Amino acid sequence: MDVMTQRADIDAAVSGKTVCTIFGEAAKKWADLPALRWKRDGEWQSLDWKGYRAEVAAVAMGLRALGFGPGQFGLIMARNVPEHVIADLGIVHAGGAAVSVYNTLAPEQVEYLANHSEATVAFVEDEAFLAKFLEIRSSTPKLRHLILIRGEAPEGVLSWDSLVAEGRATYERDPAAFEAAARAVGPEDTVGLIYTSGTTGAPKGVVYSHNNIVWTLESARRVLELHNEKLVSYLPLAHVAERFTSQWGSIYNGHEVYLCPDVAELLPYLLEARPTAFVGVPRVWEKLMAGINAGLGAEPDEAKRQMAQGALAASMQAYRLRRDGQPVPAELSAVVEQAQPLFMLLRSKVGLDRCHLAVTSTAPCRPEVHEFWASLGMPLYEVWGMSELTGPATTVPKNDHRAPSVGVPMPGVEARLGEDGELLIRGGNVMVGYYRDPEKTAEAIDSDGWVHSGDIAELGSDGHYRIVDRKKELIITSSGKNISPANLEAVAKSSPIIGQAVAIGDGHSFITVLVVLDPQVAPMWAKAHGISSTSMAELAEHPSTIAEVRRALTVANTHLSRIEQFKRFTILPAEWSPESEELTPTMKLKRRIIHAKYKDQVEAMYADPPGGHSVDAEHNGSVAKG
Repeated sequence: MDVMTQRADIDAAVSGKTVCTIFGEAAKKWADLPALRWKRDGEWQSLDWKGYRAEVAAVAMGLRALGFGPGQFGLIMARNVPEHVIADLGIVHAGGAAVSVYNTLAPEQVEYLANHSEATVAFVEDEAFLAKFLEIRSSTPKLRHLILIRGEAPEGVLSWDSLVAEGRATYERDPAAFEAAARAVGPEDTVGLIYTSGTTGAPKGVVYSHNNIVWTLESARRVLELHNEKLVSYLPLAHVAERFTSQWGSIYNGHEVYLCPDVAELLPYLLEARPTAFVGVPRVWEKLMAGINAGLGAEPDEAKRQMAQGALAASMQAYRLRRDGQPVPAELSAVVEQAQPLFMLLRSKVGLDRCHLAVTSTAPCRPEVHEFWASLGMPLYEVWGMSELTGPATTVPKNDHRAPSVGVPMPGVEARLGEDGELLIRGGNVMVGYYRDPEKTAEAIDSDGWVHSGDIAELGSDGHYRIVDRKKELIITSSGKNISPANLEAVAKSSPIIGQAVAIGDGHSFITVLVVLDPQVAPMWAKAHGISSTSMAELAEHPSTIAEVRRALTVANTHLSRIEQFKRFTILPAEWSPESEELTPTMKLKRRIIHAKYKDQVEAMYADPPGGHSVDAEHNGSVAKG
């Protein structure tokens, strides 16, 4: 079936459907099956599909009683808790559009989103989030109602319980009113905005219609074939990856979702939920890999440890041979086959022994991370997309695993490369546009309907696309050489103690790198190497740390051309996280902010005499020329 036939087929399959209609179908189809699971006071709670819809109805009718309805926007600032998704769907069933905002935003950033969207209601999880809204209340005149999910509501703020009680009473008196409100919502109505966290400039509000959501869900279902899975929801629901997978995706496919409110608690949640499908950003896959390797390294029985590490090495060798189209010797295959119970045991240590689909998304994943998970019998399938494409646009097919690769276009989605190699996408997943910004919309979507992704890609002879770099993030050296920082940064992190690496070199004659230590791995590494200090600031200056980073960068340089090789590095005495200003909530580098904040350290590496450290230890006091 060609792409245009696929698109027409998907168009017909989802015609007339909305998030409201598919939620109604879900409540009927899976009525008594669990939809949501979460912990409250250490105990697991659950809600079945029938109860889920009743809660949504109560919130929707409570909102209607406040005068909220079609054309209005509602904000949500909450972690991954049941009230978050119930509030979202309540807003939508009342005829409005939901805007989930990042919990880490400062009050002035919340003020911008509230005024830009002209939101009339806001749901906040607790008093800490409420404080941000109270601080900006006088400067957000359209924001009439604040609803506190948990805690004592002060004067002028509604409590969740009172809103739900009012709505439930209304629904019980007149259930037809809720059904009528849901039916009044049309496929082209706005279901929500996703504000791009953005690495530069003010956030843009990506507008989705109900048709965008249902169309993309149908396209994804045809290739990923996920039905009634167990998922763990832990990424921010303000980001399209989590909202598409665990919120809208669960409604369309009947998934049972375990809500994890804090990414720091992910491992215990994985161990209890044992998901059958799991989406991880590369940093999560790296951390889980480091955990398994640390456990193997700590095995006191040397024979057992060497046997396990040998089996893993053999499996990795077999994977590389298969990946490169080479035959795998029979004796190697036999070793790998005998080790399968061990690999399943290792996966069970991070709760992934039942996972049949492991997805990596949102950023490039290092080759050795791909190799590690594939050797454990759980290859990572890349999904590429962006907020402007309702999430996913290309996927690696389950019968054609390749890495690194972002795969092939999803059913009904067209892809092509522009003259400069930019990946262009067209399909029913293309956003309506940026809210109240026709100029930026026209920059993103051309007159023929193609979204300009900003990603530079290559199309292989195997039909798979591979992302080479971000169009606007290329380093152009003083000699005019165009270099991909993302590629350099991926190879720079060959040591697990390196959490982040930022390649520098725009306008310069050689490449340098800012290094940030991994806040979990570096202290464990230090302890194992007999270093008593575990503070980031002290570790950044310790000779052993400098030597380990130098070793990692020396290894990285063997994979790079001469002009791309790292000449100097600086280890920053800092911790970066989605809560700090250097990273977006999905762990992407905010390059503009990093370059401004660490300008002095960067300039020092290019000074004479230079600052930082030379990758070549013998030339630490002189500036290397590229």
